[in-house]
Amino acid sequence: MTKTEKLEWLEKSLMRAVDVIGDITPIVMARYYAEYPDAVASFERHGAGNRAQLEGLMIENAIYCLTQYIEQPSDIQILLSSSVPHHHFMLGVPTSRYQGLVDATIQTILDGIPPEAASERLVLAEIQDGLGALFQDCAADLPTDLTACLA
Repeated sequence: MTKTEKLEWLEKSLMRAVDVIGDITPIVMARYYAEYPDAVASFERHGAGNRAQLEGLMIENAIYCLTQYIEQPSDIQILLSSSVPHHHFMLGVPTSRYQGLVDATIQTILDGIPPEAASERLVLAEIQDGLGALFQDCAADLPTDLTACLA
C-alpha cells in the first residue's frame, strides 16, 4: 500500500469517527483514565484549572502523530525524542502513560471501523506498531540518572 493510500484510509477512519462519535475526546479520555486512573490527577494539575482544554490538546497531538507518522515518520521520531523526556522528567508522566493516550486514541478510532474495512484496520495497526516502537526507543534512551545529563 502506498503512502497516499494509507493517508486516504486513515482519513476515512478519522472522518467516520467524527461522523459517528463527533468529538472523540470524551471517549478517548474515559478509555485512557480507565487504564491509567492516576492520570486524572496529572491532567488536573497540568491543566491549570482547565483539564478539558488540556485533554483536547493532547488528543489533537495524538492525531497529529497518527497522520504525520505516515507522511513523515522521522518528524514524529524527532518530536517524541524531545517530548518523551520532557514529559518523563519535567511533568512526571511515564512513557507508558504517554503512549497509552495515543493507544486509546487509536483504539477509539478502530472501534468505529466496520470489520470488513480491513485496509483501514491494517493502516491503524501499522501506525500503532510504528509509534509503539518509537515510544520504546525513547524510553530506552532515557537516562536513569538525571544528574548525568547536567554534567
